[in-house]
Amino acid sequence: MARKKEEEEHENHERWLVSYADFITLLFAFFVVMYALSSINEGKYRILADSIVSAFHSVPGTTSGAQVVVNAEAPMPVAIPTKRPQPEVKMDETSRINREKVRNMAKDIKSILAPLVQEGKVRVTEGARGITVEINASVLFAPGDARLDMTAIKALVAVGQVVAPSDFPVVVEGHTDNLPISNPQFPSNWELSGARASSVVRLFIETGVDPRRLTATGYADQRPVADNATPDGRQRNRRVAITIESQNPDNPVEVNVVP
Repeated sequence: MARKKEEEEHENHERWLVSYADFITLLFAFFVVMYALSSINEGKYRILADSIVSAFHSVPGTTSGAQVVVNAEAPMPVAIPTKRPQPEVKMDETSRINREKVRNMAKDIKSILAPLVQEGKVRVTEGARGITVEINASVLFAPGDARLDMTAIKALVAVGQVVAPSDFPVVVEGHTDNLPISNPQFPSNWELSGARASSVVRLFIETGVDPRRLTATGYADQRPVADNATPDGRQRNRRVAITIESQNPDNPVEVNVVP
């Protein structure tokens, strides 16, 4: 008797549903994660942002906030600090009076030295410190010397008589050109410039100016007002500058160093 053929095993055509279900589950999880990332607590963000702005810009912050859903691609708000108007600094009455007094002294000095001003050998300027009278060194000294000429002494005595009655500090600066000098009396331009300033200060003291108001300093060739490459520039750089300070002296305050 012939054997019957074994029935062929039935093929399952629905196995694709398992993969489809897994795919749907993963897709659902993906959208849940994307939704969670796109949802932020703007209330907490506002509190944090306002706190930072308040700390750095002294802008009052707010503490109110609500949880909302915002667009992740939207630009984040930026706090722009407002520009506060600066208070106007007004010159006090004492400073104004002092400046007027110094200006009047400058007019008197300019009148005394009028011939030299017209020749361009004396310049009178006003700056932040006060009034400065620049006198060309050729009017005051011989080349390479710090002794005042007789003509210069007469002019400086008249200037000292204008300065003496006041209480303003007077700074006398000596300046030279960049040509080197070296001799037993003046090893360099530093000594020459300092000696020339000291000569003017000594003459002012003899004229009656209080020595406590006077300062003599030499700058050699370190503060030129013209180009030292030309003879005219070097001649202008050889000068004595007399500054009458209109500012009130500072009251020194001791600095306490905290360890």
